[in-house]
Amino acid sequence: MNGPLIERYEALVRERGLHPDDSQREAVKKLQALLDALKKGRAPAAPLPRVLSAFFWQEERPRGLYLWGGVGRGKTMLMNLFFDMAPVEKKRRAHFHAFMADVHDRLHRARKAASAGVADPVTQAARQIAAETRLLCFDEFAVTDIADASILARLFATLFTEGVVVVATSNVEPSRLYEGGRNRDLFLPFIALLQQHMDVMHLAGPVDYRARQDCIGEVFFTPADENAHAALDALFFALTGVRSGAPATIEVKRRTVFIPQTSGRVARFRFADVCGRPLAAGDYLALARRFDAIIVDDAPILAPEQRNEARRFIMLVDVLYEARALLALSAAAEPEHLYHAPHGAEAREFQRAVSRLTEMRARSYLESCAVADALAPLLTD
Repeated sequence: MNGPLIERYEALVRERGLHPDDSQREAVKKLQALLDALKKGRAPAAPLPRVLSAFFWQEERPRGLYLWGGVGRGKTMLMNLFFDMAPVEKKRRAHFHAFMADVHDRLHRARKAASAGVADPVTQAARQIAAETRLLCFDEFAVTDIADASILARLFATLFTEGVVVVATSNVEPSRLYEGGRNRDLFLPFIALLQQHMDVMHLAGPVDYRARQDCIGEVFFTPADENAHAALDALFFALTGVRSGAPATIEVKRRTVFIPQTSGRVARFRFADVCGRPLAAGDYLALARRFDAIIVDDAPILAPEQRNEARRFIMLVDVLYEARALLALSAAAEPEHLYHAPHGAEAREFQRAVSRLTEMRARSYLESCAVADALAPLLTD
């Protein structure tokens, strides 16, 4: 099987010196087949009336793809290749946290405007999204919030009915989504819905490609002692030209997020300030929009029961990684030793944070982030 996506993937293997990976190649074939189906079907720019939508596709409506596997196996790289080449005018690529934050914003507006005869807000939000987006690509599909879990089946039932095609990456197979969550039995119809409308493929390659990168370490300091604190002081000065910043706040949905130090587009927190307080994905997304670099002091080794702190740290890393922002921090240990728990979603997802933290201190990432020019002295050999 040949096609432009397959050719582009093989070119990347050669250019980047990637290890030959049969699992990735099978995933690329699946994605190429979906590209071909989308091109053949030519999904309309806006949804058809529901009485006609089931008959739109000439043959069978294209099925989406749920691509799951361990951290650093190339899932995001493959999805990005697919998204760039997808022949769909109205397409959207989003981190799942960001997508759900947008959904809850829409629900809030719909509920404020609700009156007799108005459609269910979840259905209404899904139809709005379907009118704007015919192809949805999600990175790091994970469900940890009961507020998300409670609406996903209704939301995606409408999206699929309206003809939206979904491609997603995740660290876990669909059957383990929201594992251990409250009222999980009410979430199970959503898992069945995914399996009905999406092919599920395990990317089982043995290599964590992020761990192979040239890690230079000048933005991650351990242990979190006086030397690490001084190094972060120096980094803050290099990025801002001042020794310390001024306190500031940002407003997120009528909540105030306090930032101990800011200067320009650089913010500095203690770990307790940014992960020890009850912040949500929307707060971290707001920080990523406001700042190009975030410095965090004194990340501790988290105890197994500190699931909330671990979850917030995972969200912070995910959001900054997606934004290509700089994250510099001092920590009590290397990333892989910061959190261990015998079970639970946080324990599994923390491995993604470990892998991404490794990449975020690598030369290739630092050279591509928004503050690369200010970091140039650190990147000299």
